[in-house]
Amino acid sequence: MTEMRRVTAIRNGTVIDHIPSGYALQVIKMLRMDVKRSTPVSLVMNVPSDKIGRKDVLKIEDRELNQEELDRLALIAPEASIAIIRNHVVSGKMKVELSGELYNIASCSFSNCITKADREPLPQRMKIVNENPLEIRCYYCGKRQTLEELIENII
Repeated sequence: MTEMRRVTAIRNGTVIDHIPSGYALQVIKMLRMDVKRSTPVSLVMNVPSDKIGRKDVLKIEDRELNQEELDRLALIAPEASIAIIRNHVVSGKMKVELSGELYNIASCSFSNCITKADREPLPQRMKIVNENPLEIRCYYCGKRQTLEELIENII
């Protein structure tokens, strides 16, 4: 039996595949996409995946992700694969990679962290302590940051 395509092809843009099931909306938030003014976004949630069991897929028309956006994506979907589409053809593929530190992605969730002080112009830095399970701590105060806190404190 042939499987029917669930979402139509896009002419130009980005396809993000292998997002963990249920996290596509957080990816949209992490990428700071204004869904009211943005170009069309197609979203498929909770579809079968041989690689990760169940997955979400995003197709973003007329937009290619930059390195900062790939770094943000790595927090939620470290197994994601990205396809750049130009004129209905895959012109490039990228993999996200979670680096050891995150710079200016999200602010610390601890209210007394030195980064919260206006007089301290420090960059926002998070240290990846463990990748699986994901453990992230503020570089300055050491407070553990949950994925939900990071998403809420996107810069």
